[in-house]
Amino acid sequence: MREELANLGAMNRFGERIAAKLRAGDVIALTGGLGAGKTTLARAIIAALGYEGEVPSPTFTIIETYDPPATSIPLVHADFYRLNHPDEAQELGLDDYRDAAVLLAEWPDHAGGFAHEPACLSILLESADEGRIAIVEAGPDWLSRLP
Repeated sequence: MREELANLGAMNRFGERIAAKLRAGDVIALTGGLGAGKTTLARAIIAALGYEGEVPSPTFTIIETYDPPATSIPLVHADFYRLNHPDEAQELGLDDYRDAAVLLAEWPDHAGGFAHEPACLSILLESADEGRIAIVEAGPDWLSRLP
């Protein structure tokens, strides 16, 4: 699936459509170059889940968590850019954070990738003119609920 995201409003609406379909155990794997909009889309999803505060980029903390009642569903926002090896994700206790939560993963390849998981929605963001293009690949668990 290909989604044209002409501006920030379109990115926010795309995030809202994704958030409306999320279930515990889902993975949203966000890829694209620096400045492609991964954190912007993550913020849109988190806001659509009801979070009203500032959503910091987890570039330095690596993992930020959001739990009800601040969000409608538990969510882990991770930025794996600074990992040098996928084993480091395990050292962080990623599996413990993911229990009954959604994982929003930026730079998922640095953590070994998640595309093999049935509940993974992979989104590649690319720059296009003034906006972005989202190329979406859905795991089997997402096929009936694509946004």
